[in-house]
Amino acid sequence: MKFVDEFRDRAIAERIVKKIERFDSLKVNLMEVCGTHTMVIFKQGLKGMLPKNVNLLSGPGCPVCVTSQEDIDKTIELAKDENVIIATFGDMVRVPGTNSSLEKERGNGADVRIIYSPSEALRIARENPARRVVFLAIGFETTSPLIAASLLDVQKEKIDNFYIFSSHKLIPPAMEALLESKEVRIDGFICPGHVSVTIGSNAYKFIAQKYNVPCVIGGFEPLDVLQSIYMLLKQIKEKRTEVEIEYFRAVHPEGNRIAQELIDEVFEVSDVMWRGLGTIPKSGLRLKRKFSDFDAEKEFRPKTKKSKENPDCACGEVLRGVKKPTQCKLYRKICTPEEPYGPCMVSSEGTCAAYYKYG
Repeated sequence: MKFVDEFRDRAIAERIVKKIERFDSLKVNLMEVCGTHTMVIFKQGLKGMLPKNVNLLSGPGCPVCVTSQEDIDKTIELAKDENVIIATFGDMVRVPGTNSSLEKERGNGADVRIIYSPSEALRIARENPARRVVFLAIGFETTSPLIAASLLDVQKEKIDNFYIFSSHKLIPPAMEALLESKEVRIDGFICPGHVSVTIGSNAYKFIAQKYNVPCVIGGFEPLDVLQSIYMLLKQIKEKRTEVEIEYFRAVHPEGNRIAQELIDEVFEVSDVMWRGLGTIPKSGLRLKRKFSDFDAEKEFRPKTKKSKENPDCACGEVLRGVKKPTQCKLYRKICTPEEPYGPCMVSSEGTCAAYYKYG
């Protein structure tokens, strides 16, 4: 396929690997902070191609996985309201809450619908004027502009039965939190391509300047990832700390200004809880006051008992790069994609799911 096969050429991959092998004097930990990168790395067997001195860590790059237990429990409570329709992306349905899941509630009669875009949630609201539609809005900077645009349409059309439960998160503050924690040594970041299309490379400059950690924004084909690793090693060897763009066919330094303006019009930055990382300052997006009428939390005020994660589930440590899935006592023994005990096994971008399917 044109513009795909070119990035999956085995001969070119082997040449890049040979260039990587020249940095055998470096022992490095490189972290990818994108679930799609994680899946590509495992599906294409890239770890097996790399020399042992290059260790890849999977970070908090799966939006489903980093959604807090409390947020999941609140949406489960909302689903129990017979006048409410929950619209959500597919993976969220199976994520275990403290005592239930959206999938289980749907089995009990709750109206939970899987959608593929915010416009579908808006269509459901138009078609069901007598009921209230709550869209579980998760994701990083990739999805938030689309949701902002949908909300502007809601406001323009004066639709009064559409609400958003905002669980949006911002990637750069999470990267900073990982560096501040010093739980694991991170020598370089493979930055997410999709997110970077929106925010641009300039958004990561503080990582390179403040923490002296190089960053490379990578695409999603095997050669993209290998080239990103090579570019990081080259920076480390030359003692440079910069933000470079490997995915230059889609990412620009300033990002997508129109998408950024949409986000700024509808959302404001807030502190937010991440699974495994705790509350990270200024790492989330909540609706601005002028859009508060569409805020599901303010409208419904869902009450939950104290949220509690499975103490044996290592998803939090996996998201921080502290543990590998194989170090979790539940992994493969009782936690499988068919019967997941944590979101890292549920999501199609989860590290545990990647290990299980391709590891």
